[in-house]
Amino acid sequence: MKLTPHFTIEEFEHSSTAIARGISNRVTDPQARRNLANLCVQVLEPLRQYARRPIAISSGFRCTDLNRAVGGAATSNHLTGCAADLVIPDEATGRRWFAWVMANCPFDELIWEHSRDGSRPWIHVALRPSGNRHRIVANLVKSTSPP
Repeated sequence: MKLTPHFTIEEFEHSSTAIARGISNRVTDPQARRNLANLCVQVLEPLRQYARRPIAISSGFRCTDLNRAVGGAATSNHLTGCAADLVIPDEATGRRWFAWVMANCPFDELIWEHSRDGSRPWIHVALRPSGNRHRIVANLVKSTSPP
């Protein structure tokens, strides 16, 4: 199901961890669907237009079981459909995308993340329906890559 011209609900539901563990990660809450659509309209579609290329999501919506399985925070924006972790093609491009979102989009959280294992970094971006904190973290080290 399309949320916007370039993003589908299935992209946000997909998780290799969920598949491996037999967890159903379907977005059933109508508010979470609205939150995902809002994230796409306000942040991801504008970023795609700026980047002039598809934007891939490594982790989007997380049901409670999946969030627990990946060690997500109990208050994670992923639980409510307000967050996505973005695959970046390379670090220089990722840094440009990060700076562009920071300067041009509303957000609750914008975090440059990477794992201790040396895998490619990713961008976490979250947008809530209201009460956005505009929290920026330029370098967060996680124990693992996004699910």
